[in-house]
Amino acid sequence: MRIMGQPIPGQLDEGIARAVLLLQQHDIETYESCEGGPGHSYPEPTIRFHGTREAGWRALAVCLAYALPILSLRRAWDILEGEPTGPHWEVTFRTKIPQP
Repeated sequence: MRIMGQPIPGQLDEGIARAVLLLQQHDIETYESCEGGPGHSYPEPTIRFHGTREAGWRALAVCLAYALPILSLRRAWDILEGEPTGPHWEVTFRTKIPQP
């Protein structure tokens, strides 16, 4: 959700909310999400989450079980002040996720 183009902390973008809530209901610890597109932080709908090596596979299983339009699953390290930090997981989707 945004006001005057700025994100509101604690509010989910409508086009990613269903996927975030499904992952959280299955004990995936999400910490950042965006429905993607012009004016957003990501070009495509994206959810970032914490977890061990198996967490990404659990998230993938949830996405497949609910027929979400998954594009990719990534394990990533950000570079902050010249140092790799992480890893964290990212799942991206082909399209926004409609509400049921």
